[in-house]
Amino acid sequence: MAEIVRVGITFPRKLLAEFDTLITNMGYTSRSKAIHDTIRTFVNKQTWLAAREGAMVGSITMLYNHEMRELESDLTDAQHHFEAIICASMHVHLSKGKCLETIAVKGEVHEIKRLVEKLKARRGVEEVKLNVFSI
Repeated sequence: MAEIVRVGITFPRKLLAEFDTLITNMGYTSRSKAIHDTIRTFVNKQTWLAAREGAMVGSITMLYNHEMRELESDLTDAQHHFEAIICASMHVHLSKGKCLETIAVKGEVHEIKRLVEKLKARRGVEEVKLNVFSI
């Protein structure tokens, strides 16, 4: 059996409750197993992306709090820095404080990943998802 390491992590109460409900409905009997599977999926996707080279096309979708001070300006600046790979973007106001933005990208995978990392790093960006396809 592989060596097991115990770690402690913190979650917002609502997120953990949602996670627990989902994993129970999926038949998990252990929160640890569900978190293990989730992390394995994340590691596999990141490993796959790290190994990719060449031109790709795809979309970056992010959910963020537009009331966060200077966030929208920072996100716009980041997009201008990567204008060579950005084809289009769509901005949707979801509520008073939440926005959804989808950015269509086409270019070298390492540049797309750099843009995703820059967007994810900003405080107030709640989630970023990347979907890419080889061309």
